[in-house]
Amino acid sequence: MGALSPSLALAAIAGAGMAAGQSAPAPTLTYAFSARVEVAAPVEHGEIDGARKRFIPITGGTVTGPRLTGTVLPGGGDWQAIHAGGVTRVEARYFLKASDGAVIGIHNVGVRVASPEVTDKIARGEKVAPDSYYFRSAATFDPPPGAHQWLLSKVLVGRGIRMPDHVVIDFYIVE
Repeated sequence: MGALSPSLALAAIAGAGMAAGQSAPAPTLTYAFSARVEVAAPVEHGEIDGARKRFIPITGGTVTGPRLTGTVLPGGGDWQAIHAGGVTRVEARYFLKASDGAVIGIHNVGVRVASPEVTDKIARGEKVAPDSYYFRSAATFDPPPGAHQWLLSKVLVGRGIRMPDHVVIDFYIVE
């Protein structure tokens, strides 16, 4: 049997519900939980390697949702690098305590992009509309053995909303 002609291959892809050049169906997202992460005032580190570096201490919070509930433990923080043009790289490490008592480590890396004006307002701790910036992340988790092992077998992405004294991150499972 010979190879499919390019036009037949495209027709087969289209028939499978995929766009030309796409090798698999697009993943979907399933809401897992939200973390409301309370934060303290930032510690400014200064201008380093072309970015404004700062550390945001995490002071606590709550976790709610269909797949996980509990609290955000105090300690840990968010290391930020604010670049010219409104791109902020974020890297947060902290612990969640599930309602069953399990302590789960989280490492959440992402990017927040906004106009320079909105970036300055956020950096000053001012409230801005969530639709005035892009804030996305990818998280990895360190759960203990038991009920929360599902966090090791799934990829979770987050959509963040920055408020003056907290951040809300809605986590989604990439299916």
